[in-house]
Formats: sequence, C-alpha cells, structure tokens
Amino acid sequence: MKRNTQKNFILQLGSLIALYISVTTLLILIFGITNLRFLDEAASYWENESSREAVRNSIAMLIVFFPAYLVFTRLSNQDRRKYSQGEYSTFAKWLVYISLLGGILILLGDLVTLIMYFLNGEITTRFLVKVFALLAIVGGALHYYILDVRGYFKNRTDKAMYFGMGAIVVVIASLLFGYSYIETPSEVREMRLDEQQVTDLRDTYWRIDEYYRQQETLPETTDVLYTQTRMPEAPEGRDSYTYSVIDDTTFELCATFAAQSSAEYQDFPEASLVIEEKILYDNHNWEHGEGKVCFTRKVQEIAE
Repeated sequence: MKRNTQKNFILQLGSLIALYISVTTLLILIFGITNLRFLDEAASYWENESSREAVRNSIAMLIVFFPAYLVFTRLSNQDRRKYSQGEYSTFAKWLVYISLLGGILILLGDLVTLIMYFLNGEITTRFLVKVFALLAIVGGALHYYILDVRGYFKNRTDKAMYFGMGAIVVVIASLLFGYSYIETPSEVREMRLDEQQVTDLRDTYWRIDEYYRQQETLPETTDVLYTQTRMPEAPEGRDSYTYSVIDDTTFELCATFAAQSSAEYQDFPEASLVIEEKILYDNHNWEHGEGKVCFTRKVQEIAE
C-alpha cells in the first residue's frame, strides 16, 4: 500500500499540539488545586480567586483538548501501523524529537528552580506538590514518546494502552478533584448577580452624594437621579432595591443577596457595627451577608 505521508504528518502534528495544550492545562489545573488545597496565609483574595479561575479554565480546556489528543494519537498510530509497521516518517520524527527536547528543557528548568528554592529555604508543601506533578506528568509523556520513537510499542500495543489508560485516569481524577474546589455554575451565577447588585448600589450612592452637593438636600426618591440613563433594577427573582432617608444627611440603600460577600468588599471590616441588623456605616464598605442587607450611608455636609 502507498503511504500517505501528508496525512500522517498532519495527524502527528495535531496529536502533539493537543498534547502540548493538554499537558499545560493539566499542570495549571493541578497547580490551581494545590493553591486552594494548601492555602498560603500571605496570599491575597485575588490570588485565591485567580486560582479558582485557572481551575475553571483548565477544566474547560481539558474536556476539549484531551479527548482530541486521544483521537489524533489513535488515528496516527493506526496509520503508522497500517503503512509502515509502526515507524515514524522523517517529518513526524522531527516533531517528536523537538517535543522531547522541549520536555527535557522543562524538566531541567524545574530542577534548577527546586535547587534555588531549597537554597533560599522556601520549600513548602504546595511547592513540592507542584514539582512532583511537573516531574510526573512531563516525565511520563517523555518516557512514552522516547519508547515510541524507538519502536518499543510496535509489537506491544497493550503496553501503549496502559499508558493511555493511566493518562485518562489522571486527567479524570484531576477534573473531578478540581471541580470540587470551585463553585457550581449556578452558584457562580448568583455570585455574579451579587457583584452586579453591589455595583448598582455603589452607583446610586455616588449619584445621591452628587445630588446632595448640588441641591444641598437628599433626594426623596432615586428616580430623579436617573433622568438620562436607565435606573438599575434588581435581578429577576430578587427583591427590588430600596432607598430611604434617615435624616438630613443620612440615608439607607437595601438589596437582597444570595450569599456572603467575598473579601473583595471587606477592606474596612471595622465598619461592620451592627451585625444583627446587617448595617454598615462606612461609605466604602460593601461587605454583606446572605439575605436582605441595608447599607447606611452619610453624605459629607457642604461647608458654609
């Protein structure tokens, strides 16, 4: 049979591209899980939230690209066994050798980093887990392709299947473990709605403050603040925003939230003065709990 070199090259190229993306996203996923499992007290809220976002993105990428890698690899191996008894074409060999070189350089860089951290006395559990994951995943991929390019699997297809099954188990376990460290899609949606409500209330607050500076009195309703733009409304299924005047310079904005606020809104924890009534007295603190929360705000009186 005549061999289709172009077809085999494209299949091998597709396999390696999918492999690069799968290995990279798998490592990012494991690193993100490690950051969330072994929390660093010095890490900020944004670092932890970034790890959750990395876990979400990695899960999405792996669900798409890892199966693509398995399909491309299987088609490429079938094509090689059919036309060349399992031997790589010249072009395909070059691709594999370049990939091997890249993997070896990554491992060497990893060892250099490990030694530097050791000398600086900064070795932690989360760092060691990441190093082990990098060595195991990149090392496993290198081991498979070194054996494959040397023809080890030509008469040992069952051995190749063991590598494939091992990779599938690792990826599925990582996906399940990663999913347990992030919120469900419905929870994420509710969190986004909570964030939007805080944004709406902040906007209303600044408009009230500006209105007071111009009129030297608080507005009776918030309708007068939105004459040229649409007044924000609470998400469907939630209670409407409420505004009430307490005295000449103090007012209250209320909304219903689905969950406790994140650390993003806790810049001034000392401002949470009345916990039972969930009232906040600091104009820049939007920390909230679950359910209806009222924020008390006081405008600055205009100097005479």
